[in-house]
Amino acid sequence: MTRTIVRYKIDKLDHLKSQLLQWAQQFEEVVWLDSNSYNRQSYPDYEAVLAVEAFTSLKTDYHNAFDQLEEYQSTTSDWIFGYLSYDLKNDTERLTSKNDDGLDFPDLYFFQPKKIFLLKDGIVEMQYLGMVDDEMEQDYKDILQGKVTATKPVVSEPLPIKLKVHKEAYKDKVREMLQHIAFGDIYEANLCQEFYAYGEIDPLETYSRLNAISAPPFATYFRRDDHYILSASPERYIKKIGNKIVTQPIKGTASRSDKEEEDHAFAKALQQNPKERSENIMIVDLVRNDLSRTAKKGSVMVEELCEVYPFKQVHQMISTVTSEMGVGISPVDVIRSTFPMGSMTGAPKLRAMKIIESLEESKRGVYSGSVGYFTPEGDFDFNVIIRSILYNQEHKYVSYTVGGAITAGSDPNSEYEECLLKAKAMRAVLEGES
Repeated sequence: MTRTIVRYKIDKLDHLKSQLLQWAQQFEEVVWLDSNSYNRQSYPDYEAVLAVEAFTSLKTDYHNAFDQLEEYQSTTSDWIFGYLSYDLKNDTERLTSKNDDGLDFPDLYFFQPKKIFLLKDGIVEMQYLGMVDDEMEQDYKDILQGKVTATKPVVSEPLPIKLKVHKEAYKDKVREMLQHIAFGDIYEANLCQEFYAYGEIDPLETYSRLNAISAPPFATYFRRDDHYILSASPERYIKKIGNKIVTQPIKGTASRSDKEEEDHAFAKALQQNPKERSENIMIVDLVRNDLSRTAKKGSVMVEELCEVYPFKQVHQMISTVTSEMGVGISPVDVIRSTFPMGSMTGAPKLRAMKIIESLEESKRGVYSGSVGYFTPEGDFDFNVIIRSILYNQEHKYVSYTVGGAITAGSDPNSEYEECLLKAKAMRAVLEGES
């Protein structure tokens, strides 16, 4: 489908990003993706992307979800934006999701936006479908002038956070996971726990505060009706550039310090930590295997192994694995064969997902799924939904989930402390801390 394209020079990038996000609040379908000018990001694309107002859409549970997505993506032949929930694992394997679900998000949702804004290299490119292209000039004037449709303001009160799993119970679950490892069932698995609250939040204010704290390269503000994803994700799940596939799993976390020498020591300790390196390398092996299913023979490569990247709140250990797509492989085939991402499951993947389901108390849903987009050419880019606040406005249910990889070298106390470190930004935002 053809789009009308208009380009404008960007004078003040941060100011325009703020104006675009404010202007987008009038729509019931919004995807905002922000790289936060993160200068260590490999395979960068846009500085930011905004897509609003659905022309067509796809919403489904996990049954035949990837087949439906493939049909929708191929027949639309246009930009589509949306999310994949973790529970699409039930479409690719004989698995179930029976844990408690307070958020009630659909398993998969994508939409074809009427209006798209692409920010890159000092230019904002507007791409509008023909039915609304007569609104382009006025829309941009409204954005620059800060005109927004009035909405009922929500006063964000500090929310008392509740634990789905209390501290000692979580550590007991880590011990159960360690037993599975000792018995040889698995080598590694990601074990998560949910924190939640009942109340109302202002989604845009909450996202803005979370993003200011973390400033990650894969930040997301997503709205579909009463469902919100407010994400400060540092992790890319998978990207397609022509026939090249790139995946960048994160495994390994360390604190930051305001003192340069101490901060450098934290990064060096993470780089040399045998447990963290072991976790990362196991997941690299897993994603290499996943990519090989759709790759040209011999094309799977590890471009970067266990590299430590600094973010505002934490250091992260990241590896980069690439491949070339084989003949006859569709874009959705690549996602189907690698989903859910290895960093959020474990090895062996299927057995790890079964054990995860038996030990966790909450349905993961959107958490540890992915938000992203397909281009008209069939390229795509998706993040990992971690470090995120999820909100069902109708149910007044607010949630964030954190976890970590459990290996033979894991200590239950340390694993719990790592969860608290990862939860720090979300908790601070919701509890009203500065």
